Amino acid sequence: MSETAVHIENLSVNYGRTSALTDVCLDVSDGEYLGIIGPNGGGKSTLLKTILGLVSPSSGIVEIYGKKPGSGKALVGYVPQFSSVDKKFPITLFEVVLTGHLKRGLSPFFRFSSKNKISAYKLLERVGIADLADRQISELSGGEFQKMLIARALAVNPKLLLLDEPTASVDAVSREQIYSLLSELNKSMTIILVTHDLFAVSSQVHRIACLNGHLVYHGEPELTENIVNSLYGCPVDLIAHGVPHRVLRKHEEGKDND
Repeated sequence: MSETAVHIENLSVNYGRTSALTDVCLDVSDGEYLGIIGPNGGGKSTLLKTILGLVSPSSGIVEIYGKKPGSGKALVGYVPQFSSVDKKFPITLFEVVLTGHLKRGLSPFFRFSSKNKISAYKLLERVGIADLADRQISELSGGEFQKMLIARALAVNPKLLLLDEPTASVDAVSREQIYSLLSELNKSMTIILVTHDLFAVSSQVHRIACLNGHLVYHGEPELTENIVNSLYGCPVDLIAHGVPHRVLRKHEEGKDND
């Protein structure tokens, strides 16, 4: 039986009097590639931050490989939303990835080791942007910037990689490169991907979780029309990469939509 990477039981999260998540139950197996979809404000980012230990549950249980979030050795790598990172900060791509080796309790005179620097460069090679190592992050394209954030997340050698909308601000070519990279990374780690890209859900991930304050659906990555409509609260036309792409299974003739 596969080890459980993430165990979530009856999780509720409130921000003051506002409910973000209610009674969410979800298990993610070791080695799984899970896609999480849902509308804006549906609690997707809150769920990732709870797994990271950045947000405390109002009730319920969250375990990462049997441990509380944030406890013990780092098991989780995190790629935040593009919009949450300041691209104007004067730092090179290599220096950003190098900061992935920072640890808590640093002394004022801390210096990165040669091992840290070699590791950072190898991570840039792994994501395909080593030739840009000395470039300022303000000069990077959206796709290059996201690959940099992925490289930084890999610096902790995670067993679990969380990504929050990693393709939201990239072109089609970079999007495919990132999905290809994630498929390769999934061979050695568990991945949870938050996305609005339903094409990624249907063609990349092993399973999906549909989240809108609560868990609407968790299962195979072939969605029914009823699931999608329940998730978004209205009929949804699915368009991927500028062309129609079927994520919904076809209804058999003579059967209604129920």
